[in-house]
Formats: sequence, C-alpha cells, structure tokens
Amino acid sequence: MISSLSLDQLRVLVAIADTGSFSAAGRALRRVQSAISQTVATLEASQGVTLFDRSGHRPVLTETGRVLVQQARMVLASAARFEAVAAGSRQGMEAELALAIDPLVPTAPLIGSLRALHETHPQLQVSFSTEGLGGALRRLRAGDVSLALCLLLPDVPEDVMATPLIRISLLPVAAATHPLARLGRPATRVDLESHVQLVLADPAGRDGPNYGLTGSAPWRFVDLGRRLDFLLAGFGWCRMPGHLVREHLEAGSLVRLALDDDTRGTADPLTIYAAHLADRVPGPAGRWLLGDLAARLAN
Repeated sequence: MISSLSLDQLRVLVAIADTGSFSAAGRALRRVQSAISQTVATLEASQGVTLFDRSGHRPVLTETGRVLVQQARMVLASAARFEAVAAGSRQGMEAELALAIDPLVPTAPLIGSLRALHETHPQLQVSFSTEGLGGALRRLRAGDVSLALCLLLPDVPEDVMATPLIRISLLPVAAATHPLARLGRPATRVDLESHVQLVLADPAGRDGPNYGLTGSAPWRFVDLGRRLDFLLAGFGWCRMPGHLVREHLEAGSLVRLALDDDTRGTADPLTIYAAHLADRVPGPAGRWLLGDLAARLAN
C-alpha cells in the first residue's frame, strides 16, 4: 500500500539493482546486510509482490522487480527535484521561470542561454511558449509568465519595465522568381500595392495598428516560419529579420528588394526587449538568464 511505502525502501531497492547484491548495497548505503534484507522483505510484504528470485546463489530481480526498480528511480528523481526546489526557495530562488518569446527573437543564442540555465540550475522548472506578435505582452499582463522577450510597439507601456536586448534589422525581400525581384529598379508604392505583402500579425488584434504595412492586400501570419515558407514559394514579399534570411540571400533563393524613397519608410531597426511587470521583479534565475542572453546577443 502507498501509505506504507517509504523513500528509504526505494533507495534500498535501487541500490541493490545498481550494485548487484544485498551485501554490496549494504556497503554502498553503510548498513549491515540484515538491515537491507529486512527492508526488502518489508517492501515485498507491504506491496504484495516478489521483487527478487532467491532460488539461486544471488537474488535476481523478478520481472515485476525490474519494472518497479524503474518506477523507484523516477520517484526518487522526483523527490530530489522536490527537495531542490524547496532548498532554492529558501535561498530566494523562484520555483518556476515562465517565459513568453516573440517570434523575432534570434533562436540560436536563446537556445544557448536556456541550455546554460539548465546546466546551472538543473532543478529549476522552466515553462516556455512562443507567441504571435503582441502575444508575449498579453501573457505577461495576464500573469501567465514572469518574463517576456518581445517587441513593444509603439512604445514601452507604463506598467512594464523593459531592458533593450538587441536591435533587429528588417530587410525587404522576395523570392528570386517573384516579379518584384526582376524589376531592375527601385520598387515604387504602386509596384508594391499590386502584389501580396506577407505580414506578421497579432492574432488577437486584427484591427489594431499595422506596422510596416505597405500593400493593400496583406496576407497575415502568426508563425514566422510559415511566413518564410510562403515567401520562398514566391507568394509575396515582406520585410524579414536579416538573421533569418541571410542564408537564403546568399544562396540566391531570395533577393533583397530596392525601394524608392517614398516606399522605403523608416530604416530604424526594431528593438527586442526583456520585459517584466513593474511590480514583479525577476528572481535570481530570471536575472541570470537575462544576463547570459544579453552577453550572447552582444557577441
């Protein structure tokens, strides 16, 4: 029965499986062999199962025993995480770090920072979600996440504290097969309006501001990767982050469009911020992640 099950019994069971014998498990746990044998007997009696075949020279795990050793390992690992979270909480560490990420955030340095965070704080629970344009800020305000890595357009809201992380340049591009790529001159507004513009949009704010919208027939995307697929297939043109299209430009599958002065618009890069609510300061793990990510982005 579960009420009579103890972590110590599971440790003994795993120790026997790892060392190969009751006597070796006793040495590993610094206990006499009789204590190990009694613990196993009590565990078998309380659960109504036979864990070891004792007919040979050495006890051998039964089929049930092998399965329960695997379960014991998982229970002990979960208990270790429980203790680690409690210990971290006593030291001021957040119990969980919840993140919402804008699709424009560069992936490679983010993966590097998250991997380093896991290696530094292996017991920290991290929840992660990628959001459409504007979604990260909504999740932050709803209290679903403690940190958002996102655009804040047109300005940083008053209820949010934000630290600039990186500036992203957007390049006007189209597939090499697209008519705009073969103009041979800077494209005018009239040129652009006759073709589909692939727009990264806020799924919850279709009637909201449209930043960078030039054409009159936009196709709206929440997923940056799917927009790139349509772009490469020649369905339209758009402004894409330089780091996402560099390889395609070098390979010749995409072409950077020349725009005339009336069409070019602002050339200022977009700023990606690390944002949190003004009344909810990140804990040690959140600050560690932001410091590591900022260093990676700077390089």
